[in-house]
Amino acid sequence: MTTLAYLGPPSTWSESAALLYAGQDARLLPMGSIPAVVSAVETGLAEQGVLPVENSLEGAVGLTLDVLIHETDLPIVAEVVVPVQHLLLARPEISLADIKVIRSHPQALAQCRRFIERVLPNATMAATLSTTAAVEEVLREPNSAAIGTPRAADLYPVQILARNIQDKQINETRFLIIAPDAAPPTGSDKTSICFAVKQNQPGSLMAVLHEFAARKINLAKLESRPAREQLGQYIFLCDLEGHRDDPPIAEALQRVAAITDGFKIFGSYPVWRRA
Repeated sequence: MTTLAYLGPPSTWSESAALLYAGQDARLLPMGSIPAVVSAVETGLAEQGVLPVENSLEGAVGLTLDVLIHETDLPIVAEVVVPVQHLLLARPEISLADIKVIRSHPQALAQCRRFIERVLPNATMAATLSTTAAVEEVLREPNSAAIGTPRAADLYPVQILARNIQDKQINETRFLIIAPDAAPPTGSDKTSICFAVKQNQPGSLMAVLHEFAARKINLAKLESRPAREQLGQYIFLCDLEGHRDDPPIAEALQRVAAITDGFKIFGSYPVWRRA
């Protein structure tokens, strides 16, 4: 049985992703942070790790991207997309009028901004390490509520004050699975890379994109992130359709590596298929 490390404690969305990926009988190892998940896999505490990478409302999870770029060489071997439904949870005796503080993970608070502004405009938002940590803190203090998961509502003695409070009903979070060994081709794969273009050289990004376009390789995503070295320097992150071992992909990646300042393949892995 594979052990999966995830951002805990139990009842977080990361746990939901781990269960969706590995099944209800999976052996799960909750960790206190995203870097800790990576360290668990690197040191053999877990065989695989689950990392949140982007949300359909709030975009990229910057900490995960920074860890993948700068801190680990573990390859991505799979992806999981989890539908997200946020609940407003509180102790059983608390009413909406009692709430002075709303606690949750920063991503959850951001995804429910409209509800908070309209329904609880005078409440203070307080960030926690996870949605589960928010529920645990709310159980210890009066006049507060947490934005949490349906699983947290089942595991903890709380009431559900409101359901589906995210800004849009279609709300999904994408998670990546990392492991020591790369994933083989399946015929329906995605490859994730990052690169830095040559500074002060006009057309350097266009030259990279041309290598993919010339081989009819579709880019599923392209975004930039600060290089964390000097203001104005950026790293580009790209998802390609296909596996790194496919001849056109392999050829393009070889060319891109030759014309960029800094190049890294995060991994090739099966495209997630919704049930």
